[in-house]
Amino acid sequence: MELRQLEYFVAVADEGGFGRAAGRLHVVQASVSQQVARLERELGLRLFDRTTRRVGLTAAGERLLPEARTALAAAARVKHVAAQTVSGTEGVLRLGTARAFAERVHPTLDVLAERAPALRVRLLQETRERRIEALRSGELDAALVRGGGPLPGLSVMPVWDDPLIVALPAAHPLAALPRFEPGDLAGLPLRLAPRDRNPAFYDLMTGLMRASGTDVPAGPHFTTLQETLTAIATDSASGAPSWTVFDLVGDLPPAGRVAFRPLLGARSAVSLAVRPGPLSPGTQHLLDAFKATRAQ
Repeated sequence: MELRQLEYFVAVADEGGFGRAAGRLHVVQASVSQQVARLERELGLRLFDRTTRRVGLTAAGERLLPEARTALAAAARVKHVAAQTVSGTEGVLRLGTARAFAERVHPTLDVLAERAPALRVRLLQETRERRIEALRSGELDAALVRGGGPLPGLSVMPVWDDPLIVALPAAHPLAALPRFEPGDLAGLPLRLAPRDRNPAFYDLMTGLMRASGTDVPAGPHFTTLQETLTAIATDSASGAPSWTVFDLVGDLPPAGRVAFRPLLGARSAVSLAVRPGPLSPGTQHLLDAFKATRAQ
C-alpha cells in the first residue's frame, strides 16, 4: 500500500468521481483508476460502486475512509516535523552547562523559546571536563565552557565574558583601593581551586600573575564561593589575611567583613563548544539567542 493510493481513494470519495478527482490531483483519470484498483486488490475489498451515472462508496469504503484520512494526516505530520527539525525550529538540543551559568543561560532560553517554541533544550549540568567528554562522544550537541582557548577536536565560539572580582578582608589596607591590578596583590596569599578542578580559570589567573611579574603565594584552596568568603573574613580576624578572585555572574554575594573590588585587565570568557563542521540549525538558533541576550 502506498500513500498515493490512499490519497487517490480519498480524492475520489470527496469529489464523487474519478474525473473530478484527477482534476484535483492534476493527473490523468487513468492513473487515478489504476491506483484505486490496485488499492482494492491489495486490501481485498471493493471501495466504490461504479456505474455509468455515479461513483459511490461501498460499505467497506465508508468504513475505511476515516482511516485513510488519519493515515494521510499522520504522514503530513511526519513531513512537517521533519521540515521543522531540518530548519532547527523543532526537535531536541542537548546542551552541557554548569550551575554558575544559570543567570546567563535562562534568559537566553527565554529568547530561544520565543524564536523557536517547538525546539526543546535539554540541559546537562556537569563538570567542565565531563561536558567536553560528553560533547566529543556525541551525548551533547553543544557545551558551554569557561575559557576561550582552543579545545582539541572541537570548535569554540565566544558567547559572553564576565568581569573578575577580587574579594579580600575589608579591614586590610589594600581594601582602600577602588580597583586592583594583579601587581597590587603581591605577597598576599591567593585562594585558588586546584588546576584539576578548574583548569581554564587556574591557567587564566596564573597567567595574569606571571605576566605582571607578581609573586603571589598560594593560600588554602578555594572551595565554594560562600565558604571561601567566610574563611577570608574569619582568617583575617586571626591575623592570616588572604584573597580570592571569581567571575561575577549576577549580583555580588552577601559577605560581611569582605570587600569586593574589580580586577583590571582581564575578563573570564565563556564559549560555546561544538563538534567540527557546519552548525546544526538548532545550535545556530541557540548561538543567535546568546547574541541577542548579550545585546539587551
